[in-house]
Amino acid sequence: MKYLIAVCLLPVAFGSSNPQTKSPVVPQVKIMKWKDLLGREQPKPDATLKYGEDPLQVIDVWQPAGSTNAPAVIMIHGGCWQTEIAKRDIMNWIAADLRKHGVGVWNIEYRGVDRKGGYPATYQDVGKAADLFLEKADEYGFRKDKIVAIGHSAGGHLALWLANRTALPKSEPLRGTNPIKVDLAISQGGLPDLKAGAQRDGHPCGTDAPEKMSAADLRITSPPEMQPGKARQVLFNNTRDRIAPPDYARAYIARMASRNIAVKLVETPDEGHVELVTPDTKSWSKQRELILRELGVK
Repeated sequence: MKYLIAVCLLPVAFGSSNPQTKSPVVPQVKIMKWKDLLGREQPKPDATLKYGEDPLQVIDVWQPAGSTNAPAVIMIHGGCWQTEIAKRDIMNWIAADLRKHGVGVWNIEYRGVDRKGGYPATYQDVGKAADLFLEKADEYGFRKDKIVAIGHSAGGHLALWLANRTALPKSEPLRGTNPIKVDLAISQGGLPDLKAGAQRDGHPCGTDAPEKMSAADLRITSPPEMQPGKARQVLFNNTRDRIAPPDYARAYIARMASRNIAVKLVETPDEGHVELVTPDTKSWSKQRELILRELGVK
């Protein structure tokens, strides 16, 4: 370190004629907006099935062509836990990308806080839809030996919640009788801490939605408060994400570390929130690489 300081001082010590030379300004890379993704031709799923009577209680199924024994991921969209902001089809592009790489997708829709959701209904929806994967996997040609759950933004919270659901007390209704066991939970710019979210005045998601997703006891709804399941947790956050900056992930990781639970963070510079669910980005390529490796496709 001393050597570096000495080198930096050389121009001044030797009477440089321009001791205040400035570093060149590096132009900031433009990040994507939602219209940049949603304006593309949208790929479509292979099937849609119901898991309840509400129109939002459905699952889109993406099946790799010609495969009868494909691995699959459970996918959960974000949108600030609000149906009016986003539905499952914002995940269609990465679902199609996984399908192209031989991985099936179980893309869950659920009732948002603005559509009779929140606590407990949203959790009931996610749990019921995820558990149905075990019942229907054979029908759609999916393997069940390894389960990956992936969620974007508010869906990141739900993916981490799903991974911890098996550790809920057996008397807790949200646990269910035979909850699916997640091996790897991936949060894409997630918002895992409901207590922190309810205190972020000025955040684009507001404070009402995380409050409505909370229970009187956060140990059944908020991942940093919950007893952890056995799933590995990996957080993908982008440095220019204004919805879920890496500081949110680091705060969550610190909370988990204080409980001797290791969580991995993968940061990508110069990308934002939308890039996390866009196929031709650096951040998605990292996620896809992890998924393919975890599922033994690569």
